[in-house]
Amino acid sequence: MDLVHNTFYTETQLSIMFRRNFLKGIGLTSILPFSVEAKKEVSVAQTPREFWVEYLQKLAEPLLTNLAKDQLKANMPNEGTKIGVESHAFCNTLEGFGRLIVGISPWLQSDAGSEKEKILREKYLKLTIQGLANATNPQAKDYMPWSTPSQPLVDAAFLALGLMRCPKIWEMADAQLRKNVVASFQLTRNIKPYFSNWLLFSGMIEAFFLNIGEDYDKMRLDFAIRQHEQWYKGDGTFGDGPDFHWDYYNSFVIQPFLYEILRVAVPKHSEYNNFKQKADKIYGRYAIIQERMINPDGSFTAYGRSLGYRAGCFHHLANVSLHQSLPTELSPAQVREALTAVIRKTTEHKDTFDKNGWLRPGLYGFQPSILENYVVTGSSYLCSSVLLPLGLPETDAFWASPAQAWTSQKIWQGAEVSADHALSL
Repeated sequence: MDLVHNTFYTETQLSIMFRRNFLKGIGLTSILPFSVEAKKEVSVAQTPREFWVEYLQKLAEPLLTNLAKDQLKANMPNEGTKIGVESHAFCNTLEGFGRLIVGISPWLQSDAGSEKEKILREKYLKLTIQGLANATNPQAKDYMPWSTPSQPLVDAAFLALGLMRCPKIWEMADAQLRKNVVASFQLTRNIKPYFSNWLLFSGMIEAFFLNIGEDYDKMRLDFAIRQHEQWYKGDGTFGDGPDFHWDYYNSFVIQPFLYEILRVAVPKHSEYNNFKQKADKIYGRYAIIQERMINPDGSFTAYGRSLGYRAGCFHHLANVSLHQSLPTELSPAQVREALTAVIRKTTEHKDTFDKNGWLRPGLYGFQPSILENYVVTGSSYLCSSVLLPLGLPETDAFWASPAQAWTSQKIWQGAEVSADHALSL
């Protein structure tokens, strides 16, 4: 098996590619010298980063463009189960916006990439700020629900996490927009979280307020942290509440949210430092588990709730990669290749996007039967969370290192692989 996929080019291909790109830049592509090399159609494969950015663009373009024009409610489809479509229509747009931003925010924050990528980033940053203005302005058509009944707490928290991952958005926001965002997030305090991972949604809102210097409710913050410390089940995994669940919620929510909440809270509240040190070890162990879940073809075991979030199942592995905190057992290159394979596998079906470019809920194509009633079009945009490493510069080892096989590939090729061991704390 060719483990480098199409990441590398021959010397001839690189020479032609460089020459064409240079001449294109100065408007002289039409005078390429006639030669055997020039006559051949050279199929230049995308780099992994280019493929990831293309995926980001597919997700972001219709949603951000419509929201910036105050037309998201009018144009965004709402698909899922019959009950889900009826019960979640009111928050479909907030779900889509919050979950898209949580994944693309590190990329919006960065200055990395090609000139084409930088131009796209500037465009989307402006659309995001205008979209945020419409989402939080009570006079806008796309003003979003923030206080009732319960779902808005979830997606306000995802949006808050996205804003924390991209301080640039807050820095560029004017005084009125900041005021509207704070007022919108404060409305979520009317919602009582369930005794589960939902405590982290309330905790994230308060962590956001702490981060920007607003008054925050330390009780909500403390409750989220303390309960999850008690809910640790061992070997890198937290319970979703008092019970253990076989699903991907340690990745969808629990560990990425804990990471950000503790990052903000510990400098102000040293009493959480011991748990943070413990959590840092837990993150590493769960990253190892997640990487081993990815099969040689990029598929992964379909168990538990919320499979309609697709590649969002690897939110945690992407987050650890973004923060350059991968354990020594995992190289950035093997994680990059594994996550690239996941993105390819979960988007290759022809029904992944509709004819207008909107994402359709499902794990592989459009699959209403695999969805819970709370998973609709908007919520499926949590798949964007796999894109977090785009916040790293192209010179970082995650992008620059030569391709490597990931663990399951090595195992099923008969290669030497280190034994796996549980984490004891």
